[in-house]
Amino acid sequence: MAQRTRGWLLGLTATASLMVALDATVVATALTSIRQDLSATLEQLEWTVNAYNLTFAALLMTGAALGDRLGRRRMFAAGLGLFTAASAACALAPGIGWLIAARAVQGGGAALVMPLAMALLGHGFPPGRRAKALGIFAGLTGLAVVAGPVVGGIVTEGLAWQWIFWLNVPIGLAVIPLVLRRVPESRGAGASFDLGGVVLVSGGALGLVWGLIRADAAGWGAFEVVGALVTGVVLLAAFVAWELHVRQPMVPMRLLRSRGFSAGNAAGLFMYASLYGSLFFMTQFLQAGLGQGPLATGLHLVPWTATVTVVAPVAGALVNRVGSRVLTSAGLAMQAAGMGWIGLVADSSMPYSQLVAPMILAGAGVSMAMPAAQTSVINAVAPPEIGKASGVFNTLRQFAAVFGVAILAAVFTAEGGYGTARAFADGFAPAIAVSGALSLAGALAGLLIPRPDRAPRTAGPGRYDRRRRSVPRRKYAAIE
Repeated sequence: MAQRTRGWLLGLTATASLMVALDATVVATALTSIRQDLSATLEQLEWTVNAYNLTFAALLMTGAALGDRLGRRRMFAAGLGLFTAASAACALAPGIGWLIAARAVQGGGAALVMPLAMALLGHGFPPGRRAKALGIFAGLTGLAVVAGPVVGGIVTEGLAWQWIFWLNVPIGLAVIPLVLRRVPESRGAGASFDLGGVVLVSGGALGLVWGLIRADAAGWGAFEVVGALVTGVVLLAAFVAWELHVRQPMVPMRLLRSRGFSAGNAAGLFMYASLYGSLFFMTQFLQAGLGQGPLATGLHLVPWTATVTVVAPVAGALVNRVGSRVLTSAGLAMQAAGMGWIGLVADSSMPYSQLVAPMILAGAGVSMAMPAAQTSVINAVAPPEIGKASGVFNTLRQFAAVFGVAILAAVFTAEGGYGTARAFADGFAPAIAVSGALSLAGALAGLLIPRPDRAPRTAGPGRYDRRRRSVPRRKYAAIE
């Protein structure tokens, strides 16, 4: 693939993924305006946020499977089209029910875009350049996660809440034809579609995500919560049993025997649980605890945001030199230290300046770990199975978002509340400390990632040539 084509590939996939990741958090600072305009209840506002994450998580594996079967570029463009149309429907919503439904459709489009963006990058860049590309990709995606509340505050105050959705429309309409023209097509291994696997994993994901989302409102012991979680676990167990016996599985279980694949995914799960959970409460602490406004809150997150944009590309370039293990473990240990630091000093009377250093430490740490964990997972599989690997990684990422917020919310509720700034700080401090504990668990998982000279190269169908460090060309010539 020519260098210019790779440039287009990176630019287009990063732009699409930036737009998708931004919509996961951009709504946060617009919720008050939405409530007043559409007469929404608190639960309806929660579903305005959660409907997106719910369908995103539940359909990610299906999106990856469709890309492998029908063509990654084709389905990537289709996902962009669905996301763009749903964005327009969100902006035109006459009522809260319409908005929630459109947000759910948005999540379905995102479930096609995100895993296939990683799959297209993994296929289009050779191993020697892949880590750097993923570092740039992770930096932009990570920026969207933190910058969402800032963008939402600026747009809502300057225009109207509908414009946080309208902004997606011209971007999507511009990117789709460029994708069809500039991005090479690729497919995954096999010619069959694992319908049974799709139904089981989607149902299992739906059950777990639904249970985690409803637990805070209904209680962990509520029948609907326990029933949803048990159903999710049973369906995922059935999915594993199905994949072990089906001829061409959606997720070959042999991939789990690769330490790079398993450890990279475990580290990613804890990393994003810590990141999304801390982001959820940090924005609220700056407002409810320290009395800042939405726009000021977004601006005061810049030390966190800037580290993602600067450190992630550098870390991606270093992965092949120092290895995913070092960067993942060291980065998540830094994030754990930063969150623990904030937990120790958090108080409703503290000056904002005391948060700057731990935010930079935590942001730099997670920025190191993002591209390293992704590279560990992608490099552990053969090229035709990159789509499956990226689907697993991104599904766990969305699970982590719900899991992290749910766990921290349970701690916050047990120790504090929204009554006063002091009460909020009392709950925030232990909750953010738990975020640090989750990150530390990710650092320990990262220690299981093999060193570069010991990394297995037999995870996919067929053996890698250790001297060339690539898959034999003859075996995949027809696919590529």
